[in-house]
Amino acid sequence: MLASKQPKAKNCKNPDCRDSFVPQRLGQSVCSPKCGLAIKDVNQERARKSLAQVERSEIKVRKEKLKSRADHLREAQAAVNEYVRLRDAHLPCISCDSTPNDNDLMTGSRWDAGHYRSVGACPELRFEPLNIHRQCVKCNRNLSGNAVEYRIRLVLRIGAEKVAWIEGPHEARKYSVDEIKAIKASYREKTRELKRAAA
Repeated sequence: MLASKQPKAKNCKNPDCRDSFVPQRLGQSVCSPKCGLAIKDVNQERARKSLAQVERSEIKVRKEKLKSRADHLREAQAAVNEYVRLRDAHLPCISCDSTPNDNDLMTGSRWDAGHYRSVGACPELRFEPLNIHRQCVKCNRNLSGNAVEYRIRLVLRIGAEKVAWIEGPHEARKYSVDEIKAIKASYREKTRELKRAAA
């Protein structure tokens, strides 16, 4: 009959002790009750943080379940728009050729991701990157997209054939919540890739 394997010696987890000891029971991390009491506050703090993390993740799951389809659409559109603004960061406004100054680069406040064909007019192209380009707030919001100038520069940027495709008929599209989530995740990953490449 084989003798039972002896546990290996380990160092006490009490930072003020660190003596070597052979554990007498499974999971023993300190050499004595005195050392256990000495680090109880540290362990309680770890347990508190762990419980708080579990609670936060549970809240996140509950919030996710409460989201409407419209909430998911907004989040996906925000992810696509962030990607477009970053993708076009070196380009002027698609409608008026204005360029950012140093202050705008820091705040990012002057720039939208403007749709050539609006979400209201053509919802099936709301996430299509060829239909969305970085646009100054003045053109996008104050001039309702400045569509005539947008089209002129869009033809120069992506070509007449692609513009004709954007302007053509498109099959109606009703995205499922899972599809919307996948779009959001995809564009968040693309944004991370652009940020990594720029770093």
